[in-house]
Amino acid sequence: MSPLMLAVGVCLAGWIALYALLCYANGTCGYEWNCRLVTLFHGILAVCITAYIGYIDGPWPFTNPGKMYQMLIYLIGITAMVISLGYFIFDMAWCVYFRTEGLVMLAHHTMSILGIMLTLWLGESGIESCAVLFGSEITNPLLQTRWFLKHSGRYNSLLGDVVDVLFVLLFVFMRIFVGGKMLYCELISPNPKFIIKLGGVAMYALSWVFMADIGPFAYRKSLVKYRHWMNRHRMAEVNGQDVKRD
Repeated sequence: MSPLMLAVGVCLAGWIALYALLCYANGTCGYEWNCRLVTLFHGILAVCITAYIGYIDGPWPFTNPGKMYQMLIYLIGITAMVISLGYFIFDMAWCVYFRTEGLVMLAHHTMSILGIMLTLWLGESGIESCAVLFGSEITNPLLQTRWFLKHSGRYNSLLGDVVDVLFVLLFVFMRIFVGGKMLYCELISPNPKFIIKLGGVAMYALSWVFMADIGPFAYRKSLVKYRHWMNRHRMAEVNGQDVKRD
């Protein structure tokens, strides 16, 4: 057994242990609640590690994709991918067993697992994989917060509106605009292998599939909020006229 496979197995066991611990401590909250806590923790952890690689001590992923980098960044990148690979295997198995997600999310997890495995096997394009991981997980805490608010009866509030707005804006900016720019840099660069470029196209196409759901949701919610605001404005005008008549 290679060290990488052993590391992935350890991380997978760690995510399972964390889930089991949460189920034991929060038995009344339900299995999905605790699984989403694990998802939230992974999202925050993955964003922190990949942000360090891309913005603090690592190379800029838009400039020289497909190249090898200094040993420290290489090891940190491998750590981020191994941790995330263990998580995606855990969450994929959980989603299949409990049948909570549709084909789009299962496709996302499948491509994430295959993409990380391919990057670890090739030993290159790690910085782009970490950048994709950052862009994919940056909206995850907001998505989980939205779910927790919805299932705790606090979604129809100012906080719920703020979370939705931030999620939509961040998704569009990171997954569509920044992701599109990064895919362009990946495709025109001679360094990444063809299969890596193909994976990048697949992940970006999947972002547009998600966008096809997010766009109508954002439109519907904006329309509902606008109508609610207009009704309140009309009621305020009516009440003001009644006061003047009195």
